[in-house]
Amino acid sequence: MLVSRANRTEMDSAQGGKAFGQLKSHQEERLNSINEAFLSDPQYAEEEDLSSKLEMFKNKYMEFDLNDKGDIDLMGLKRMLEKLGLAKTHLELKKMMSEVAGGTSSDSFSYTDFLNMMLGKRNAILKLILMFEGMGREQEPKDTGPPCRKTFSDLP
Repeated sequence: MLVSRANRTEMDSAQGGKAFGQLKSHQEERLNSINEAFLSDPQYAEEEDLSSKLEMFKNKYMEFDLNDKGDIDLMGLKRMLEKLGLAKTHLELKKMMSEVAGGTSSDSFSYTDFLNMMLGKRNAILKLILMFEGMGREQEPKDTGPPCRKTFSDLP
C-alpha cells in the first residue's frame, strides 16, 4: 500500500479525529485476529471463559499501547502502573518487561507476549498486579451523592 508522505505523517501523529479512529479500528482488528488464534489453540481449550478474558485483555492492552504500533513500550507500562497507583522505578519496569517478553531483554512487548503471560502458568509481577487490580476495586465502597459536611473536629 502506497501512502503519501503527508498522509503517513498525519497517521503517525494522529491525536484525534478520523485518522485516530481508523488507527484504533485497525489495531482492534489486528488484536481480534490474534484473539481468534488463541481461541482455536488447543493449549487454551480448557481455559474457563476464554473469550471474555481475551476481550478484557484486548481492551486493557489497547488502552496502554501508547505508540500505536502494536507493542507496549516502557512508557506505556509505566503509565499503566501509575494509573493503577503502583509507580515503579526504571529498573523494576525493565524487569517486568523482560518477564512479559519471556526472558528476552526488550524495550517493548507484543500482544501475543501479553496473552501468553496472562493465560500461561508463569507468574509474572505484571500478571499478579493486573489480576488483583479488579478485586481491589470491587471491595472499595462507592459513595453516591454529595460528600458529607466536614467540621474542624474532622481534621487530623
